[in-house]
Amino acid sequence: MRIVLASNNQGKLRELKDLLSSDVEIMTAGELGLELPEETGATFEENAFLKAHAIAEATKQIAVADDSGLEVDALHGAPGVRSARFAGEPSDDARNNALLLAKLTGVPAKQRTGRFQSVVAVVGPQGEAFSAHGSIEGEILEEPRGSGGFGYDPLFLIDGYNRTMAELSLDEKNAISHRARAFRGVVEHLTALLNTYNDCRVDGTDNRRSHIEVET
Repeated sequence: MRIVLASNNQGKLRELKDLLSSDVEIMTAGELGLELPEETGATFEENAFLKAHAIAEATKQIAVADDSGLEVDALHGAPGVRSARFAGEPSDDARNNALLLAKLTGVPAKQRTGRFQSVVAVVGPQGEAFSAHGSIEGEILEEPRGSGGFGYDPLFLIDGYNRTMAELSLDEKNAISHRARAFRGVVEHLTALLNTYNDCRVDGTDNRRSHIEVET
């Protein structure tokens, strides 16, 4: 039994691999020639489960998916689930950042608060389903800082760090990011689910659970 990540993002793949045993086989949907469904959910959780269910059904393997985005308090939570498409299609980081800054024109620093949110969902081949949430608080700057990361990272000043997401090393980002926190939230239960299926193959006994609920 392998894990299929419902993403083609190599950074997400590395984050997940770093949290699991080195002998766990993880592949991306793209490596299997699978297309991801359109993200039509109204929440990060809905989108994450939409992708995880689709990949689990297509592969009959354990699927892991995430949906993440930026919520800005002065914009009543926008761009939210539309973070990647804030400035329209096709998704473009530069246009998204420019639109965000335009909408925050004249808003003082103390009111430019926001957070990155992420939900990681896991769905097994027998319908097992659970998720975890991660977030990180910060402030939206008036101009970008840093050359790393992607998306809104250069504008997001992390609370307590005096650095933007784009000024962190990859290892630093993977240690504190919203998505890394969400990934860590599912690791224990994901490992248990994987071991359950592997045990089935070893002793021939079908002891799989039909549903798993995780408090996050």
